[in-house]
Amino acid sequence: MKKGILILSLFAIWGSAKAQSQVPVPQTGDTTKILTAVEVEPEFPGGFGNFYRYLAKSIKYPQEARSNGETGRVMVQMVVEKDGSLSHIVVVRSVSYSLDAEAIRVITASPKWKPGIQNGHPVRVQYVVPINFNLK
Repeated sequence: MKKGILILSLFAIWGSAKAQSQVPVPQTGDTTKILTAVEVEPEFPGGFGNFYRYLAKSIKYPQEARSNGETGRVMVQMVVEKDGSLSHIVVVRSVSYSLDAEAIRVITASPKWKPGIQNGHPVRVQYVVPINFNLK
C-alpha cells in the first residue's frame, strides 16, 4: 500500500464473519424479512478476492488514527438488498470514531453486490464484515 502504512486484512473464511442467528425464511409476498443464512450467499462483483482488493484500494487510513497509533478490527454490519445495494450499515464493534467512520465510508461507497438467493428468489441478507486496520 502507498507509504507502507496500511495493511488491510479480513478473515480468510468469510462465513465465520456472518451473523450467526437464524431468521425465518420469508413467506410468499413477504419482502421485509432479513435473512442471515441463505441457499446462495450474496457476493461482491468478481468474488471476495475483488472485495478485499476494493477495500485495500479504497481505505484511506485517517490521519487522526495514524497520529494516535490507533489499530484494530472494526466490525461493520450491513444488509445486502434484493437489488444488490447495501443498506443498514452500522458499526457493531468499534475501534475509534475515525476508523469506524472510514470503514462505514468505504462500505457505503461499495458497488452493488449480487444478491442472496433463497428458494430461487433474491432476498435481503445481513452480513457482518470485519475490517482490520494496522499500522506498520
